[in-house]
Amino acid sequence: MQFYLGADPEFFVTQYGQYKSAVGLTGGGSKWKPIPIDDKGNAILEDNVAIEFNIQPSDSVETFKNNIQKVLKHVKDLLPTFEFSFESAVSFPEEELMTPEAQLFGCEPDFNAWTERINRKPRANDHNLRSAGGHIHIGSEIAQQKPIEVIRNMDLFLGVPSICLDPDTKRRELYGKAGAYRPKSYGVEYRTLSNFWIFKDELIQWVYNQTKKVLEFTNDGSVIDPNDYPLIIECINNSNTDLSHYLMGKYNVQN
Repeated sequence: MQFYLGADPEFFVTQYGQYKSAVGLTGGGSKWKPIPIDDKGNAILEDNVAIEFNIQPSDSVETFKNNIQKVLKHVKDLLPTFEFSFESAVSFPEEELMTPEAQLFGCEPDFNAWTERINRKPRANDHNLRSAGGHIHIGSEIAQQKPIEVIRNMDLFLGVPSICLDPDTKRRELYGKAGAYRPKSYGVEYRTLSNFWIFKDELIQWVYNQTKKVLEFTNDGSVIDPNDYPLIIECINNSNTDLSHYLMGKYNVQN
């Protein structure tokens, strides 16, 4: 089955052990005008206090992995005195949030594949809290034809096992709820995962291979038992590892 996988993950940086805002570090690229690092579609930008990057649509697991590695290496070479943070939710020091960019949050809504409604914009009690996603873009005919089914199946094959793979729980209080997605002309954007998977080759490969299984599962006409819908939602939204193990066992989902 032919499909293309893209991503636009975010991550934070530290310098000498302190979390630092990304504002002004990479040349000022934005969501509307990212800075290309090559002629293939790989690019970097600044989103609030995080560094974000886009990769070209990838048609193989090796290309997907190589594109992510290429951008991360580019940023590392660009910022040699900074370290990448593996945290996906961080309360930033007040002095790092004094710029207009650090107070600007994306306003484009996303949707819930389980309720088929727009998600409400979350509000944190900690106004210094910032989160970093690891959104996946799926370009395929089946994703165009059956976006709701594909996103629900992404929850089963990626969102549910991510509860055991991703130690973050703070981000899930705000973003990354079950079924979070945006429809796209080429397919769908799956918005549930944090950035936990972008830093290890085996997890990058896992994301690609699990997405492939989702598309095969959907294309074959396989379905999730409707009685399990609330279990999947509870598992992801409340980081329930017991439900994660139960659902993975029932559907033979690998992590």
